[in-house]
Amino acid sequence: MGRLCFRKCRLVRIMGWFQIILGGLVIIVSISSLFRFYSAGFFMHNEDICRHFYGVKDVYDGFDVKALSDRVEEVLSKMEKLQDKLEKTVQQMEKNKDAFYRANISRSEYKKFLEEEVIQPLYSAHIGLRQIRLPKVEGIHNTTMKEEPLINTFVIEEIRKYITPKENRIGKINIYGTERIYNTIGHACVLMKKELEEYMDYDIGSYCKDDWILAQKLMMNGCDPLPRRRCLTRASKLYQKPYAINESLWRLPDGRNVRWSNYQCRNFECLSSKNPKRGYSKCTGCFEMEKEKPKWVTNITLPIDFLMSDVLAIKPGEIRIGLDFGVGTGTFAARMREKNVTIISTALNLGAPFNEMIALRGLVPLYVTLNQRLPFFDNTMDLIHTAGFMDGWIDLLLMDFIMFDWDRILRPGGLLWIDRFFCKRKDLDDYMYMFLQLRYKKHKWAISPKSNDEVFLSALLEKPPRSL
Repeated sequence: MGRLCFRKCRLVRIMGWFQIILGGLVIIVSISSLFRFYSAGFFMHNEDICRHFYGVKDVYDGFDVKALSDRVEEVLSKMEKLQDKLEKTVQQMEKNKDAFYRANISRSEYKKFLEEEVIQPLYSAHIGLRQIRLPKVEGIHNTTMKEEPLINTFVIEEIRKYITPKENRIGKINIYGTERIYNTIGHACVLMKKELEEYMDYDIGSYCKDDWILAQKLMMNGCDPLPRRRCLTRASKLYQKPYAINESLWRLPDGRNVRWSNYQCRNFECLSSKNPKRGYSKCTGCFEMEKEKPKWVTNITLPIDFLMSDVLAIKPGEIRIGLDFGVGTGTFAARMREKNVTIISTALNLGAPFNEMIALRGLVPLYVTLNQRLPFFDNTMDLIHTAGFMDGWIDLLLMDFIMFDWDRILRPGGLLWIDRFFCKRKDLDDYMYMFLQLRYKKHKWAISPKSNDEVFLSALLEKPPRSL
């Protein structure tokens, strides 16, 4: 009996250990299977499983699906319009069979009809389809899809070529320490897609269209900086060499050096302040040299008018380069040039050829809007002068950004000259805070009434050292 019990107990032990071992194997196999299923993606979302098994991971990362859809819709719309137009033409021909047969259509007219009404729309739709940029796989083993930004936003080929990054030749790192160059456009260019495509639609190497008004419209609406173009700028057909520098500063330029086609006036004499239809409203009399000559140099009765000699005397010999930020024809820069100070004048052609006028006087115009960061390095300017541009219409937050940009480029000890700024009397405290928030030293400060509810403000402020 004892032996029989011992044998039974031994068998039970063996079976128990065998079950434990089998159970352990089951657990190990189960854990391994779970790990493999997890690695394969069976605990992911459905689209993630598809990406894993079809070798496309993060397929939509960096890819503008909406832009792609918009381009396809645009092409389909073009094809649909072409089809409708052709069907209507055929129906019209069916209605007027007799008149059509009697009409003697020349081969040139028939060719022109085919080119303009059929071939060009088809070609446009074809190019639109060909230019849809699908995402590309990066590397052999890396299946992440990548697309360059904004490529599918535009149809015009020249825009797409412009914003596509340009790889350095033979794999070298360029002077900026990068492998490629990115050409930029302002974010508002995407919002003004139609106007930008019109601006960039040209034949490479041919003459550009006379469309500077379109370009300026894009700039002023935030599409700034504009893309470069590969067409030839038009000049006046009657262009004459400019006057010598010793006479150009105070002599009205030759009107033949300006393209007047997009202005109300057709010569400089028409821009007289006495002409109510001159086409511009800022800087009254700024195209009349006799009215410009006294500015900043003669005794002025109003306390807000500072003499240039008094301003330069505050920093004798230290004011060498500066920026005139406003609307004008360069008279401030001309007077400063006589004092051996180099001034760059910002200008927009707001109804008159301000940029051309400044350049023909032998001065430097900077074609820039309020939207753009000033293209100067930090702490480089001795003087910033502003007049006639940033008046009481400007939003305070925008003015804040502009003021800090001025502060960025103005050197320690440099002067900020606020000249005849005007605003509503009730808004004066807000604007005074904007000018004083940077804690500049006050050299001159004057307020004078402009009208019943408006005031003038002029100030001469010095940037502190701020050395760290």
